[in-house]
Amino acid sequence: MVPRIEIAEYSIDGRSPFREWHDGLDARAAATVSVAIGRLADGNTSNVKSIGEGAAELKINRGPGYRVYFGWDGSVLVILLGGGTKQRQQSDISVALRRWRDYKARKRNEG
Repeated sequence: MVPRIEIAEYSIDGRSPFREWHDGLDARAAATVSVAIGRLADGNTSNVKSIGEGAAELKINRGPGYRVYFGWDGSVLVILLGGGTKQRQQSDISVALRRWRDYKARKRNEG
């Protein structure tokens, strides 16, 4: 059995942009996103695509085309950077990459 991937959320100033986005979804959409993240934690990366710099996009083929952005920290830790829809994909990718760079810089500085 493949070990479950640990999921963590990027936070800045004590808040999680991913959690704020997820909590703003209606109940059905939030459940759909949670199931997709659970599948990712189980090792299913079939709907994952690189967005560059070590970050990736989890594509969810439901509703308006939900996306969850994350980065791998080592081989088992996924940092959730945010979420969005197909409509705002390019803007969401830019924000996710900026958060990913911030996460990596803070980690380097904390050493």
